[in-house]
Amino acid sequence: MQIHRINPTRRWSDITVFNGIARFVEVPEDASGTIESQVRQVLAQAEQSLTQVGSDRNRVLSVTIYLTDFGNLDAMNAIWDDWFPEGSAPSRACVKAALADPDYQVEMAFVAVAGDRWH
Repeated sequence: MQIHRINPTRRWSDITVFNGIARFVEVPEDASGTIESQVRQVLAQAEQSLTQVGSDRNRVLSVTIYLTDFGNLDAMNAIWDDWFPEGSAPSRACVKAALADPDYQVEMAFVAVAGDRWH
């Protein structure tokens, strides 16, 4: 089976698809904002990544969420809860972590079922 790499660079690919499963990581493009703005950015970017592989938020299998401050968990959860349609929340892990950019407050790693083209 072929591994599909979307926008590969020397260090990473924007999305990697294997056997119909897409994997990608999102960080905020503008890290100067609040946790709310950063989470909204990450989820909007995730929506675009899902679209690129013929998928959507109903087909997300799991997400690993990295937060720099668990004091932001409730704010993140409020946006998260609104983003996923009722009954479609994926499995998830939420980890407190130091992130590569000190202005990042959140990073998310997604695993999703890709569209038929990617199988």
